[in-house]
Parts: sequence; C-alpha cells; structure tokens
Amino acid sequence: MLTVLPAAADENFIIVQSTTSTQNSGLFDQLLPEFQKKTGIEVRVVAVGTGQAIKNAANGDGDVLLVHSKPSEEKFVADGFGVARADVMYNDFVIVGPSNDPAGIAGSRDVVSALSKISESKALFASRGDDSGTHKAELRLWKAAGIDPSEDSGSWYREIGSGMGATLNTGTGMNAYVLTDRATWIAFGNKGDHKITVEGDARLFNQYGVILVNPKKHPHVKAESGQIFIDWLLSREGQRSIADFEIDGQQLFFPNANDGSS
Repeated sequence: MLTVLPAAADENFIIVQSTTSTQNSGLFDQLLPEFQKKTGIEVRVVAVGTGQAIKNAANGDGDVLLVHSKPSEEKFVADGFGVARADVMYNDFVIVGPSNDPAGIAGSRDVVSALSKISESKALFASRGDDSGTHKAELRLWKAAGIDPSEDSGSWYREIGSGMGATLNTGTGMNAYVLTDRATWIAFGNKGDHKITVEGDARLFNQYGVILVNPKKHPHVKAESGQIFIDWLLSREGQRSIADFEIDGQQLFFPNANDGSS
C-alpha cells in the first residue's frame, strides 16, 4: 500500500531527473497528476539527455532518476549514487528519413545494415551528439556496424548537440536520417515528408529504468517521497497508467516492471 504524506506547504515535492523523451512525448502529463492526486506529492521534472540527467543526479540535484541507458544506470548504482535500479517500461528506437530515401534503407529491419548503407552513400544523418540515452544507443549501433561516424563529422554526419525534438527539427529540415525513440516521433509535430524507414530490429529495444538517488551520498534527498513515487510507478496502477498513454491510438510506452527488474 502506498503511503500518503501530509501536505507540507511548499516542501511536499520531489525532483525527478529524466529524459526529453518522457517529457516531450507527454507521458508525464498523464502520470504526474494521477500520482499527485493519490499521494499529495508534486513531481518536478528536469528533462535533459540521459547522460546529463545521470550527472545531475550524481551531484545530488534530484531525488529520483528515470532514464534509458541500462549500462550507465547500473554503473550509477554500482558507484553508490543510486540505491537500486528497476525496469519500468520500454519502447523502441526507429530510424526516420526523407521520403526519397537516398540510402535505400526503407523497410529494413536490419539497423546495422541500414547504418552501413547510410555511411556508404554519405546520406545526411543528424545525430543528437549530446550523450543522451538515444545518442549512447546510436553510438553502440555504429560500433556494431564497424563504423566511426565521428571521422565524418561535419560532412554527411551532423552532430546537433541538442535534444530529440531539436534534432528531429534539424533532421527534417536538412532531409537527414535520424535515430529517435518511437514515442518522441509519434508525438513530434513537424514530420514533413519524413517517415519511419527502419524498425523492428531487436537491437532497437529501448528500456527505461528508475533509481532512487542515494541519501547516504546526499542527505538532502527526499528518500521517503522518492520511494513512494518509484513504488507507484512499479505498482499495478502506475503500470496501467503508462500502458494507457496513447497518441492517435498508438501506445507509446509498454510497462514491464514485473518482467525482470534488477
């Protein structure tokens, strides 16, 4: 059973360091009012790239971390900055690109082959280049393809150094391919003639995890309220709310808290 804390003026809030995909997709707009109504706890979200969110949390600038780069999350816990990590939900990454498809990858389910074709054809590719979870995933995929795109930075490979929405805006504007999480793409309003060109590869799986920032590292962390939020996210009610979030009839995130958390 969830604890409901008594209202305490302006102190009954927590800070969640999270990603642009959870914020920009609109997921938090659904989850947080439900949680606050049930518990009286306000959640204030700092939405940045996963790498920056982890740095912020490691510095004690937050109570809960909710991001999507499992190796980095596990290191965060192993280094003593987090109490424990749990799976929350997943979706997947896709590559979107212009309708004229200069690299000839439309319909592919092999992301490594598709990246190789983009590199060989020198078709424009817009990378977030910001150490986010999406950027980390992109770099792992380039490595799997045996390609170091940074060698071509500034030519066909463009490092935007910005969030997912800004990168998609730039990518659609320059007719470039972009790796994006599906939720942000569905919610994105400036698609132009871009469409999903690559999807369905198991290597595009995108897992999200949640971690309580360790109060032993940062005594000011609101551990009780933060844990209440985590417990709600992992509960049947929180998981159902995640599953119920849709845009244009499409489910954006798939809860999996009970499918093997770590």
